[in-house]
Amino acid sequence: MTLMKSFLGAAAGMALMAGAAAADPAIIYDLGGKFDKSFNEAAFHGADRWAKETGGKFKELEMQSEAQREQALRRLAESGANPIAMTGFAFGDVLNTVAPDYPKTKFVIVDAVVDQPNVRSVVFQEEQGSYLVGMLAAMASKTGTVGFVGGMDIPLIRKFGCGYVQGVKAAKPDAKVVQNFVGTTPSAWNDPVKASELTKAEISQGADVIYAAAGQSGLGVLQTAADEKVKSIGVDSNQNHLHPGSVLTSMVKRVDNAIYDAFKEGDAMKTGTDVMGLSNDGVAFAMDDNNKDLITPAMKATVDAVAEKIKSGEIKVHDYMTDNTCPIE
Repeated sequence: MTLMKSFLGAAAGMALMAGAAAADPAIIYDLGGKFDKSFNEAAFHGADRWAKETGGKFKELEMQSEAQREQALRRLAESGANPIAMTGFAFGDVLNTVAPDYPKTKFVIVDAVVDQPNVRSVVFQEEQGSYLVGMLAAMASKTGTVGFVGGMDIPLIRKFGCGYVQGVKAAKPDAKVVQNFVGTTPSAWNDPVKASELTKAEISQGADVIYAAAGQSGLGVLQTAADEKVKSIGVDSNQNHLHPGSVLTSMVKRVDNAIYDAFKEGDAMKTGTDVMGLSNDGVAFAMDDNNKDLITPAMKATVDAVAEKIKSGEIKVHDYMTDNTCPIE
């Protein structure tokens, strides 16, 4: 069976859109799909920007189940794709197994560290961006209660939540933060109905600004917040445009830059660990015409000043991943 047929076969349940040359780069999107309007879509935009600027082509594959991870990586490596990028920490263990078998292939993993000589690991200081949007949430809240809806309950998403709480408390020490998670399995990234239910529960507890860090599930948070006339905060991609006037801001995580840079370097890509935060434009809060009336100049000036202090090290935001605790809850 050919590579194309094995990927496109009904039994495989995967969608592959292939480029032409053996040395073309490739990207595998995590569960939730290429157009999740969040994490995966940000990665796609990076790959697409590279293709448009260079005229190059890339292979792309959408995951449909956990069982496909190793097969997908091996078949792409055997096809000659280089480098091969993947989105999501869940690829970590599989990549650690597969990478040594293809020493001439470069791999890029986002949100996990894989210590192999042919792997670039890209991690983000999400706690820094979450701190800033937490400050904005506290300043925008009229009730003094804000919410957080995470996707899968894992340390990485707890990292978002912890940074958010620190920012909320920095702006308004007496504020209350209500937190919930969609689930404990990968399906939590793709359950907007459950996320909507959690959003309604948080609103019933007084939350009037709710931060979603839940992949495609987060779309349920943003929709429900708009329906219930409260504010939301998007994540990963700039989601302000999804509900103009309702999305306070988005904690933008520049996954697009990570993929673009890797594809631009090609098979000469440097390996090791890249850390992306405020200091190198890895994270930010989104401002555009869709939310310009929601964030006052004074609010923006306050948060911009704090961002500079975080960059300089004057303010240190606790990283939940360092000890799996949050100093402020």
